[in-house]
Amino acid sequence: MLVKIILTIIFLSIMVGVGIHSRKQANSVDGFVLGGRSVGPWLTAFAYGTSYFSAVVFVGYAGQFGWKYGLSASWIGIGNAFIGSLLAWLVLGRRTKLMTQHIQSRTMPDFFGTRYDSEGLRIAASIIAFVFLIPYTAGVYMGISKLFEMGFGIPYSYCAVIMACLTAVYVILGGYKATAINDFIQGIIMLFGIVTIIGVILNHQGGLTAAIGKMAEATPTAHDMADKSGLYAAFQPGDFASWFGPNPLSLLGVVVLTSLGTWGLPQMVGKFYSITDESAIKRGTVISTVFALIISGGCYFLGSFGRLFPEPAFNEAKGKYAFDSIVPSMLETLPDILIALVVLLVLSASMSTLASLVLTSSSTMTLDIIYRDKKADAAEVKDGEIDADVAEKKEKRKVVVMRMLIIFFIVISLMIALNPPQFIAQLMGISWGALAGAFLAPFMLGLYWKGVTTPSVWACFIWGVGLTVVNMLMGNKLLNPIDCGAVAMVGGFVVVFLVSLVTKKMNGSLVDGIFECYKK
Repeated sequence: MLVKIILTIIFLSIMVGVGIHSRKQANSVDGFVLGGRSVGPWLTAFAYGTSYFSAVVFVGYAGQFGWKYGLSASWIGIGNAFIGSLLAWLVLGRRTKLMTQHIQSRTMPDFFGTRYDSEGLRIAASIIAFVFLIPYTAGVYMGISKLFEMGFGIPYSYCAVIMACLTAVYVILGGYKATAINDFIQGIIMLFGIVTIIGVILNHQGGLTAAIGKMAEATPTAHDMADKSGLYAAFQPGDFASWFGPNPLSLLGVVVLTSLGTWGLPQMVGKFYSITDESAIKRGTVISTVFALIISGGCYFLGSFGRLFPEPAFNEAKGKYAFDSIVPSMLETLPDILIALVVLLVLSASMSTLASLVLTSSSTMTLDIIYRDKKADAAEVKDGEIDADVAEKKEKRKVVVMRMLIIFFIVISLMIALNPPQFIAQLMGISWGALAGAFLAPFMLGLYWKGVTTPSVWACFIWGVGLTVVNMLMGNKLLNPIDCGAVAMVGGFVVVFLVSLVTKKMNGSLVDGIFECYKK
């Protein structure tokens, strides 16, 4: 216990120290939100990866989907690396950097407002982002607190409050630059941690070959077979050790949600706004992909052996396993020094994601709703020119408001985490489904296609949020939250394309001016 406490204190002290070190660069809006648009490829790639993978993946998703699909759950990690990272950087990286800098966009809602010439879209996107980032953040709190409870024996509620306070401190102090530096440090810990833990867990099962052999003999439990979803309706012996598992179609839905979903999440796309230049994007693409392959692939590969450990508790009232307890129970047998490493791994993954989420939500509300007018107001203009002193004071006011909203966002998310309505995976599914369902298609197509119309963006917002909310209010009777999110994302492209064909086109000269950035 002493080793765990000492390592954790050292880790948290470094995080806060980085925040203090970076505070001078967080006095302006660009500095606080984007790190002055001068963050290099290594920091950006690690910031992307650590924001992508958190306790939601390590505890919630790895445990739940490893239990459901066996070794085939590893495809989720591979999809995350090649679709969620490699393709995302190739398709979105350069174009996002150039267009957002050209139209002076600092947030995703700001992009929608300027790209589609609509203040209404800017406000609507801000509200959607703020509301649906909350359940994702709550899911991260839940995941990290359950691991902390296992490692230290501290009650779940205390863990959640402590994590919330520490995250708030270093984000409020140092803004994006502090989170990027901490993300790099946390990423190194995650890489070392996941490789070490996989090796120890497999050794505990007699090696890789023996562990796979045991998985080939595993069969669904009575509770599994009673599940009305029909996941194991056509189960065959050896499915849990097969290439595509007991239900390939259901597995595909998870791959789509967790891989393609990142393309439409404000906290992920925002990383491309801040990178230095196009050459840095090329290097960042490689770094990010390798990082994702090790971390996400490792997490799901580890979780896929969950059936070799004690069966998780089953909630008769809800008809569900306590999926969030699977990975913690796998790790309880580890030596104390390795449990300390696990705690640091999950701390690293989760605090980086939390920092990215709270920074995104506060900057969105501040810049796109409270201070949404880009033009200088009358108080800033003096003798026909912008008064630098007045403008600087306004910038500082915006940063203060963002810091206050960070506290507000953390408190709301914490309240949900302390009284969670769903499992971790379901919270993430609701959040990703609504956000990516609403934002992915109009954002990506807006970077490439001049023919996207403003009404089509409105239609996609309504589609993504509407489908997610209606399904949630119906108790997920239409689709489970995971599949619903995947349908929302893919369906968004159909909605934007069809509505754009039958609605009024945007002003041609305005759109041509926006796309001029790609000719430079």
